[in-house]
Amino acid sequence: MVNQSLLPTDIESLARRVVEENTKVGRTIALAESCTGGLVAGAVTEIAGSSAVLDRGFVTYSNEAKMEILGVSSDIIETFGAVSIACVWAMAQGALKHSNADVAVAVSGVAGPGGGTPTKPVGTVVFARAVRGANGEPEGELKSFGDVGRAEVRRQATLAALDLLLP
Repeated sequence: MVNQSLLPTDIESLARRVVEENTKVGRTIALAESCTGGLVAGAVTEIAGSSAVLDRGFVTYSNEAKMEILGVSSDIIETFGAVSIACVWAMAQGALKHSNADVAVAVSGVAGPGGGTPTKPVGTVVFARAVRGANGEPEGELKSFGDVGRAEVRRQATLAALDLLLP
């Protein structure tokens, strides 16, 4: 039987690690995705055994979806924008609140080719990870992948989000 993955090798390899390593520690995950449009959840579910790890994923592409499904405050979106650490932190918290997962990762960004601004150019992607029961500072990160094309921004964002899911 030939392995016919839908995924590029680098994404499949990292998704396999996410499933294997989270299974080993008995940890479940949830995803809140915007610019990746479900690619991270898709990568995880490409791996056999992912049902032991993935609780659920939320594709909240519009601001309305972020507010309605994940409970992101309109104040956050109006003040900081959807592509902000504040927004992805709220998305990750919302994913935890609306799931049974132990950890949630959220991603939002500007994949292009349009939509960029001087302060948030095309290729800007923000990430956050929230752990159930954890106290302390929000975990968030901004990455600038550059104007490398929509597909490449989404590929790099998927890899970065998968990396955040490793225990």
